[in-house]
Amino acid sequence: MCGVIGIVSQGKKSVLPSLLKGVELLQSRGYDGTGVAVLDGKLHVMKSEGKLSNLLQKLDKSVVGSVGIAHNRWATHGEATDQNAHPHVSMDGNVAVAHNGIIDNYRSLKAMLSQEGCTFVSETDSEVIPNLIVRALRDGAPDFASAV
Repeated sequence: MCGVIGIVSQGKKSVLPSLLKGVELLQSRGYDGTGVAVLDGKLHVMKSEGKLSNLLQKLDKSVVGSVGIAHNRWATHGEATDQNAHPHVSMDGNVAVAHNGIIDNYRSLKAMLSQEGCTFVSETDSEVIPNLIVRALRDGAPDFASAV
C-alpha cells in the first residue's frame, strides 16, 4: 500500500505546495519514505526515508514547476532508505515514476537492463519502470504514452 499523487497545473502555478499537501493527506498509506518530482523544464527529485517531516527538513521549496508527482512508500522491496524512496528516476535523469504495487518479474527486467548498461541506485522493483520507458523511447516508441 502506497500513496501516489500527480498534478498538472494550468499556467505557471507551482504544484509543489499541493503535492506536499497531498502526500500529507496520504501519510497513512506509507511511512517508509516520501518524495516528490517536479518538472520546470528540468526534473527536480527530492526524497527521504521515513515520514513527510524528514523530507520537509531538506526540501528545496524554491522549485517552481507546473507538473509533478509525489509518493508515500510502504516498503515491499528494499529497506526504508533515501535511495529506495520514490519517485524513481531513469538512469538518464529524464523520467520519474511513482509506483504502487509489486513487479513480480523485476529481477529479470533489471538483469536485462543491466546487460544493456543500465545502472540502478535502489533495491526496489519500481526502479525498472522509468528505465524501461527510456529504453522504449530509444528503441523507437513514437511518443511518451506509447513508451509507457
